[in-house]
Amino acid sequence: MSKFDEKMEVFKKSNADLNLGLSESLIHGVAKSLGPSIYLADAELVSSSDKEELDRVKNNFLIKKLGLADGPELDAAIADTVDKMGSSNRNKYRVLFYALLAKKFGKESMFA
Repeated sequence: MSKFDEKMEVFKKSNADLNLGLSESLIHGVAKSLGPSIYLADAELVSSSDKEELDRVKNNFLIKKLGLADGPELDAAIADTVDKMGSSNRNKYRVLFYALLAKKFGKESMFA
């Protein structure tokens, strides 16, 4: 099994455990788009308690990658995603976090 396949198994298990309802194809597409960062311990997780980290998610993913306009709805979507994944959950995988945001804004086709 390749390293990518091993990571995909981790993401699929977390998706099922958290009952996120994300499709395997969306998870796969987001994982591919993140490239080698999914293998780096510091980059594979989103720290929801770090304001700078959440600002990076908003600016680099929602605004730059998805092409959304800045506004309070982006902050609300991030907060909703944190709640969905569990604020006490220490393993908020970036792949799943981004997939939830892409799904929320109807941008799944970007990762097909």
